[in-house]
Formats: sequence, C-alpha cells, structure tokens
Amino acid sequence: MKPARLLLLLSGCALLLAPAVRGCGPGRVVGSRRRPPRKLIPLAYKQFSPNVPEKTLGASGRYEGKIARNSERFKELTPNYNPDIIFKDEENTGADRLMTQRCKDRLNSLAISVMNQWPGVKLRVTEGWDEDGHHSEESLHYEGRAVDITTSDRDRNKYGMLARLAVEAGFDWVYYESKAHIHCSVKSEHSAAAKTGGCFPGRALATLEDGARTPLWALRPGQRVLAMDGAGRPTYSDFLAFLDKEPRALTSFHVIETREPPRRLALTPTHLLFVAENASAPTARFRPTFASHVRPGHFVLVAVVGVRDRRDVGAYAPLTRHGTLVVDGVVASCFALVQEQHLAQLAFWPLRLYHSLVGWPGVQGDGVHWYSGLLYRLGRLLLPPDSFHPLGVPRAES
Repeated sequence: MKPARLLLLLSGCALLLAPAVRGCGPGRVVGSRRRPPRKLIPLAYKQFSPNVPEKTLGASGRYEGKIARNSERFKELTPNYNPDIIFKDEENTGADRLMTQRCKDRLNSLAISVMNQWPGVKLRVTEGWDEDGHHSEESLHYEGRAVDITTSDRDRNKYGMLARLAVEAGFDWVYYESKAHIHCSVKSEHSAAAKTGGCFPGRALATLEDGARTPLWALRPGQRVLAMDGAGRPTYSDFLAFLDKEPRALTSFHVIETREPPRRLALTPTHLLFVAENASAPTARFRPTFASHVRPGHFVLVAVVGVRDRRDVGAYAPLTRHGTLVVDGVVASCFALVQEQHLAQLAFWPLRLYHSLVGWPGVQGDGVHWYSGLLYRLGRLLLPPDSFHPLGVPRAES
C-alpha cells in the first residue's frame, strides 16, 4: 500500500475513534475527569465582555468604513432569513437582515441557545445593518458587524442571561447597553484574528536537544525540540511538520507575560496553553486553555502577570511527536481551535505514524497543512459547535 493511501486510511480510523474518545475526558496532561458544565452567569447592566473597548484588537477591532448599497463592499453583506429569529425591520427595507457572514453565524448560533434556554421564546433583532445614519459615528452597525437584540417576549428580566448567551455563541463583543436591548458585534471578515488558526510568530524560540535556541521558522523535520510528555515531565520530541505556515502573514497575537521567571509568549488567541489556578497544582493537572481565556493570576507553570495584544509578521504552528512544545520558555500545546489536548493528539496519531514509516518530508510549502484542514472539516461535522474556539476559522489551504 502506498504511504499516502496508508495515511488516509489511518486518519479515517482516528476520526472514527475521536467522538468516542471525547466522552472519556482529557488525558493525563490536562486532568483526570471532564469538569461538569459551568454555570452561566448573566451580564450585569452596563457590563461588556470582553472587558475592553469594542473597537480594540481584543474585541471586535477597528472601524473600517461605512457600507452603502452602491458600494463595492456591499457584497460583503448577506441576508439572514433564519425563521427562528424575529427581525423588527422598522424601516421596511430588509436592512436589519443584512450582516457579515461572521455576524450571521454567531446570530444563528445564539438563536438556538435562546430556544434551548427558554422554550417557546425566540431571538429578536431590533437593529442590524444601518444605512440611514441613525447610530453614532463609526458604529459597527454601518458595516453589518453589529446587532441589537432582545427576546421575542421582550422580558427584560431575561436580558442579562441573553447577553451571556451571546458571549457563549461567539460574538466578539457583547454589551448590556440598555434596559431595552443587548448590543453585540463581531470582528471584520478581513481581520487576521478572525481568520487565523493557532500559531506562534516565526521569531519565537524553541530549544534544541543540544541546548541551542532556534526561531520557529528555521525548524527542520527530524530536529528534536524541548517539549513535555504525558506525565508533565520535560522531554525532547521530534519536530514533524508545520500544521500552519504563513511567513508573510500580518497576524494578531496574544502576549502572555509572566513574572518569575520573566517570560513573554506570543501566540494566536485560539492556541492552547496549559493553565492552572494556583501554583501548587501538579504539572500533569494543568488543563488546556485557549490563549484568549488566560487571565492575570493564572499559572502557565509560572504566574501570568499581564495579557496584551500585538501584531507581527509570520505565523507558524509546529507539530511535535508529543503534541507539546516549549516556546520562549513556556510550555504550550501544538494544537488550537479545539480545547481537547488528548483528542487532538489522538487525531494526529496517523500523521505521526506516517512520518515514522516514510521518514521526513522535503521542504514544506506555505499555508495550512492538508491533514490539519481535513481534520478541521471533519471535526466540524462530528463535534458539537461549542467544542471550537469562536475565532476558529482557519485560512484557506495554499
């Protein structure tokens, strides 16, 4: 059997096993049992999430200009005819139904959550795309990136929980703005943060077996790099391939800063780090957490004292045999998008076996690795939507 066909067969077996494995809980690195569903806490009046201004990188990002019906950008808007959503449409023009695809996806997800939370109640949109100048200057309503919402019964006692459900549905910024509605917005379709998978900047450093430190862009298959094994012990692991490689991409990164020892790790919001609430937790009990969910006071084997955003050129996602990698002195996962380290490690088992059988590949082209793209598409079919990070929209393969 040819190696490529063998890899496809093995990947199919891994994907068939993946949903069953998911129910067993995380592996040894991230804890022993799946945590029960957390209780949702309603947003308070005038509270917004995340706790940064709407047009900053950590939320929905900058205003890009008003979209008019006769403008070239009007094609960026798509109508939403979801029967589970009530559109007020007081202008009688259908404008409230027009929005970006990202906004539409989040709104449709929220509609399902509303019906599950309150049977018989639907999501209601009072304001969507604005073409008439009714909002403040540089409002994201002018780009179809914002909606104002209520419940169909207009029960204001539900609005705090409605806001929380909007956060869970993946809106990039949610504001309990008024006693009469909740304001939600999303990143631009052009935003690097909205499109990227899970990567590090190319100049981030990995540690080789001989102690030398090398930038990620210079890694070559077969090199052994410092990582962490399943018991939480340091080990050297074979570098196999880049799951994503974008040397020229201008990318938005989260920067995690620690105090003792001082470290500064940049990675995309959807990438996984191993995090604990206190310093006394054993290494093997650190759980995989999206970088965008890390907060000051968390421990990533050292304490987090700051979190900020920055832009950098180049985005690289190395895969090692152990599924972990020490980058700039901090232990990180090789995986992103899905908050299941053990499941991701299992899903990439065929690729690891393939490299064991046929050796190391030649020079790897840019873009998302074809195997990563395959797993992502099949994962979308097999796993619940809430398994994925809200920003989990990888770039097209090159």
